[in-house]
Amino acid sequence: MSIEKVKAYFAQFGMEGRILEFPVSSATVELAAQALHCEPCRIAKTLSFAVGDTPVLIVAAGDARIDNHKYKARFATKAKMLTPEQAAQRIGHAVGGVCPFAVQPGVEVYLDVSLKRFDTVFPACGSSNSAIELTIPELEQYSGYKDWVDVCKDWQAE
Repeated sequence: MSIEKVKAYFAQFGMEGRILEFPVSSATVELAAQALHCEPCRIAKTLSFAVGDTPVLIVAAGDARIDNHKYKARFATKAKMLTPEQAAQRIGHAVGGVCPFAVQPGVEVYLDVSLKRFDTVFPACGSSNSAIELTIPELEQYSGYKDWVDVCKDWQAE
């Protein structure tokens, strides 16, 4: 199970006890926010894409949406999300629990700047009823991210 892989991953840092598991689904931003009693924008959703043959994860704030023009400018290709089957196979986590931890080899992780406005955020932990609260420096450290990107819209205050 994916959550077991994520628990084992965090165990090497003595952090597996920080993983939260809920009796309800946290598979969407709204459900995760309800389970955590927090604002939806603080949910760090992980979106899975294919850039050529490379599986790519973009971790973004819960209120952010992919901006196709920014995405194409950054990755030189159209934003094409993986199907649920592809995500499970190529990322190593099922949709609803996709996270940047304990992923398959070759997966590239990017953090969207929409997250930088928070002290802590809540990414999933490999299942549709889990999360962990991490500071932004912790998210950088444990996600194995490649770079910060600006590929989202609708999250900035006008």
